[in-house]
Amino acid sequence: MKLTIRGVSYHIETFGEGIPLVLLHGFTGSAENWHPFLDMFSHYKVILVDLIGHGLTDSPSEFERYIMDESVKDLHVIFEELQLNKAILAGYSMGGRLALSYAGRHPERIDKLVLESASPGLKSEAERMSRRVNDRKLSQFIKEQGLESFIDFWENIPLFASQKALPGDVQKNLRSQRLKNDEAGLANSLLGMGTGSQKSLWDSLDSLEIPVLLISGELDEKFCGIAKEMKDLIPLPTFIKIIGAGHAVHVEQPQIFGRIVNEFINT
Repeated sequence: MKLTIRGVSYHIETFGEGIPLVLLHGFTGSAENWHPFLDMFSHYKVILVDLIGHGLTDSPSEFERYIMDESVKDLHVIFEELQLNKAILAGYSMGGRLALSYAGRHPERIDKLVLESASPGLKSEAERMSRRVNDRKLSQFIKEQGLESFIDFWENIPLFASQKALPGDVQKNLRSQRLKNDEAGLANSLLGMGTGSQKSLWDSLDSLEIPVLLISGELDEKFCGIAKEMKDLIPLPTFIKIIGAGHAVHVEQPQIFGRIVNEFINT
């Protein structure tokens, strides 16, 4: 379906009936990334959102429209439009940062929170400034060299090294999905929703009074470390490190990911 949210046309997919489960994809992703889980999550009302600048959702030309606060406002209107008084919210990487930001702003709307390879942002302004410089370079890279060249680069960064071991058809499908995105959307997403632009949420984690599942892959040492730090600050945490997976646990170990999420929701 298409919903116009604060002037932006959002692509949203819904499946099934039951407890609402909202799934948010990562940077260069789309709702399509979650389709393999529809059978595993068939007893929920699954809601998939193409985030701003991704998939079939609009890609506004002003990067300010992409900043995290704006995306939180958009997500809240989506909750209102779909009459989601209470939902389970899950997000991967960039989508996890949005999920955490939303849960902090509207905890009354979240029953449980699932964060896969996500962070509360960078702790210091110096770190954020350095990341903003890097994100501006990447954004310019997309504008100057095009989407395919950027995806070539993105698929080969160290964060995704473990995905090289995936079956060829899985890698091909991932690449095909990434290439369906819009150049301007990804470029502006880097500027607006990157960790350099996001406010740090570290100091507010102790006020998150809802059950939170933290998932990270053992091969992704950076985000395992972040998850461990978060676990010590969140009042009701569950942290699970997945053996044989890197940053994208849901891609590299889908059956295990689906089982863990189901068990967390049902406990």
